[in-house]
Formats: sequence, C-alpha cells, structure tokens
Amino acid sequence: MSNASSHSTLRVARPLSPCIQVCTIEPSSSLCKGCGRTLDEIACWGSMTEAEKTPVWDRLIQEGYIDAQYAK
Repeated sequence: MSNASSHSTLRVARPLSPCIQVCTIEPSSSLCKGCGRTLDEIACWGSMTEAEKTPVWDRLIQEGYIDAQYAK
C-alpha cells in the first residue's frame, strides 16, 4: 500500500512580503537587488490583493529571488 504523503511536495506558507532588507534598486533593470520587485510593486504591496500579488510571487520565484518552496 502506498503512502500518499510520501508523494506530496512540501509547501511553506509565503511570508507577508518578499522583502529581505537588501533595498537597493538596480539602475539597469529597475528591480530591487534584494527582492526583485519594481518600485511600483514595492510601493503598492500593502494594498495589493493576493490575486494581484500572485503573478509577482511567480515571477520572483521564476527569476530566483524567492525559493520555489513558496510556490502555490
């Protein structure tokens, strides 16, 4: 008999923000070197819905700013 939990992937709850306190905007890309967000994303983060944040989280994971364990 197979144990279903042995086939599941561990997912960790996302933090409230991707900020890692390394707040420097890279001039060539206009992205924060620490978290990978744009200035607009940083400024609006607190008022964004989870649906609005999801594509940002997905991009940050895809670009390697955030560990894939936070994928939903």
